[in-house]
Amino acid sequence: MDRQTHFGATRITLHMLLLLLLLLSAPASNSEDAFASSAAIRAAIARPDALPAAAQDMVARLYEAEGYRPLWSGGDGRHARQALQLLQEAHAHGLEPSAYRLAAVPGQPDDPAAHGAAVDVALSGAVLQLLSHLHFGRAPPEPAALPAAEQGPDYDPVEQLRRALVQDGVAQLANDAAPRVALYWRVKKTLAEYRTLASLAGQWPPISALPHGGKLIVGRPYAGIPPVRQRLILLGDLPGADAAADDAVYSAALAQAIRRFQSRHGLDANGELGASTMAALAVSPAHRVRQLILTLERLRWLPAVRRGRIVAVNIPAFRLWAFDSAHPGQAEPLEMRVIVGAAARTPTPLFVGQMRYLEFNPYWNVPRSIERKEILPRLARDPAYLKNNAMELVSAGGKILAAGTADSMAALRAGTARVRQRPGPRNVLGAVKFAMPNPMNIYLHATSARELFDKERRDLSHGCIRVERPAELAEFVLADTAQWDSESVREAMQPGPTRTVRLGSAVPVVLFYATAVTDRRGRPLFANDIYRLDQALARALHMQ
Repeated sequence: MDRQTHFGATRITLHMLLLLLLLLSAPASNSEDAFASSAAIRAAIARPDALPAAAQDMVARLYEAEGYRPLWSGGDGRHARQALQLLQEAHAHGLEPSAYRLAAVPGQPDDPAAHGAAVDVALSGAVLQLLSHLHFGRAPPEPAALPAAEQGPDYDPVEQLRRALVQDGVAQLANDAAPRVALYWRVKKTLAEYRTLASLAGQWPPISALPHGGKLIVGRPYAGIPPVRQRLILLGDLPGADAAADDAVYSAALAQAIRRFQSRHGLDANGELGASTMAALAVSPAHRVRQLILTLERLRWLPAVRRGRIVAVNIPAFRLWAFDSAHPGQAEPLEMRVIVGAAARTPTPLFVGQMRYLEFNPYWNVPRSIERKEILPRLARDPAYLKNNAMELVSAGGKILAAGTADSMAALRAGTARVRQRPGPRNVLGAVKFAMPNPMNIYLHATSARELFDKERRDLSHGCIRVERPAELAEFVLADTAQWDSESVREAMQPGPTRTVRLGSAVPVVLFYATAVTDRRGRPLFANDIYRLDQALARALHMQ
């Protein structure tokens, strides 16, 4: 923690202690002064500068439902202490305690009752705003997010606080408001670890690159190895037992540590200190802290999905996970590489879809935008383009048209005819398509260009998501259908007629964006900000 952050935290703590003393010193309401307390509470709520705008409606609803009585004063002050503790611990969730500053309390009021009412209202507003931030997020969700088909019960911070005050549950309010997904709590733990690392790492000095064109050979000394070794020790990729080797030698243990580091950062795990690995090593823990905070914010945006089978795709990590949230310990998640939409032209949108059916040996119905921008220019240069790529022209009524004629080309330009690619080895969708109907026509599918999965950066598609192991994903989503097993799936993926298989129960597909996550083994995983969404979100959260 730097000096400025430490000073800010200390100031917040002292301010909160002062507020607690004010609350505990305020007299408890009784039948004689209840009317005066109620009037003071109403006046405190009505002050134009009393509360942040986002909390005003919630505070008004809270006190109206409670008859405008003080909520935090009197008794032993346990609830007030617990509320202030929640506000102090907002930092652990990637939130800024100073945002809940209770700054609207008057300094030297003439009326002590009014002072107590102002503190009471300010504390309520701070807690309600914290709960709202924990559950819904501080910033509006990134564009193109669609709600899941099945939502859980609505969360109302006002009702949650009212219930907690009655049931002595104030201390649990933050945990209950935060997302109930294991990933959130793993990332929260990693955030604490990287904050500690950032405090130990100082300025995180740059690492000198190896000589241009130099090849690392295990057992050879290299002048640039010691700082690399030290960094890998700090990051946990080089265990202490392996750290005692000669600092200047590129050892087998160090090569293995580099592979661990590379696998956590979405790099080719070849054990070589290339440019991308050196760049990832140069990223400071403070920057990783920022990435983890942004991930916690994005996880708050995700709508609730029913327990059961889920497919999740992290766009910048180029990874897919499929798992059963109802039985988390029964099997390891299915994990595979994916290809996503190109950052410069066709980024994959972020949303939660519902996979409802599969198509084996699908036709590829070419989107109109691709027809205009790619197919028509290619046909102008090569009239045989459709034939050479197993494509055909289809009328609006489904009739196959003769390609290359003036009439058919005119229909294609006018949009009254369309292009589709026949099933087969050249079909860009491969042997299976995973359909999740949505306005953007985004889906998952196999691919005929499997060599692209070996690329380190895989934002290469027109927006849809190509999956590395489609047969295994098909087995996963068809698991509740008795007639489907690995053999029947692979048989359906052999060349043949198109076959549509509807799922008995839709499988949620979460397309999200996080450049920092934590896997089930507790490993921090980082990725590059390929769509530059981290920059935009950091600005929205006033982190820059």
